[in-house]
Amino acid sequence: MTTYDIVESPDETTVFGYHDLTPPTLADVYEARSVVSRHLSRTPLVRSEFLSEELDADVYLKREDTLPTGAFKVRGGVNLCAGLDEEFRDPGLIAASTGNHGQSVAYAGRAFDIPVLVAVPGDPNPDKVAAMERMGAEVHPVGRDYDDAREWAEERARTEGYRYVHSANEPALVAGVATAGLEVVEDLPRVDTLFCPVGGGSSASGYCLTVGEMADADVVGVQSENASAMYHAWSEGHLRPRDDADTYAEGLQSRVPFALTTEILRERLAEMVLVSDERIEAAVETMLLEEHLVLEGAACASVAAALERSDELAGQTVVLQISGRNLAAEKLRAVLD
Repeated sequence: MTTYDIVESPDETTVFGYHDLTPPTLADVYEARSVVSRHLSRTPLVRSEFLSEELDADVYLKREDTLPTGAFKVRGGVNLCAGLDEEFRDPGLIAASTGNHGQSVAYAGRAFDIPVLVAVPGDPNPDKVAAMERMGAEVHPVGRDYDDAREWAEERARTEGYRYVHSANEPALVAGVATAGLEVVEDLPRVDTLFCPVGGGSSASGYCLTVGEMADADVVGVQSENASAMYHAWSEGHLRPRDDADTYAEGLQSRVPFALTTEILRERLAEMVLVSDERIEAAVETMLLEEHLVLEGAACASVAAALERSDELAGQTVVLQISGRNLAAEKLRAVLD
């Protein structure tokens, strides 16, 4: 069994010698697209008539929920696994996730015949767990939240030789998810503002590298008030963790800010905003009733933020990243009730 050394980490997560914390470039994103496009179809950019009327703007939804795993992260998993060094194929990959990152790694692992172990919080979204298991991953519930699961996965990677797939400190992952931004610019060359939910920040980083740079758009990151580690890291200039991240939108859950994505966002993000869990939950209901879309809480953070800023967006061309559809059945029932 091969084991890998832990190296000094700029944030509170574990970093191994094989991790590269150099931010990807636009060239890396184009290279990633040559990989991602062989495995995944491009996702639609659809004008929302309801939100366009509500905001007095041209509002478009980037429908990442249409990807096979139901969420944007699979782009990154495919790109990372396609370039994985041969030495990591046995015993395989390990990741920590509230669900969508784990599904990404599980999907890519199956595609490239690499075994996958995913640590999830002790009370996970059962639908996301079932999806990971259907794709062949072994799922291990542990701890109270994402960060407990992350620490468990990091220790297993250290002692058992798995290749730890960090949820953000992975340039190949960021470049992969950034391919969505290339599609936005091709479909809609002129964008004024793009709203993107932020958990670990990989997707917002990707849009900064693409839509922000190529269309000169303002990329606005959105976090829950109850899970605001990246917001404080971005606005206050540090990488200190928060005490908790107990949010309705489990896809935004992390108590720890990540070094690679924080660096990109500090340099390129126009703004980071916070929205309440109540507004996120209301946006889930709104999108179901008005757009007939079943979306998870994290996806609707961008919707909630845009609705809060309706006066500022009038007359603009606005894109909202719809990051995923994996709403837990119990939350869907609550909305329907």
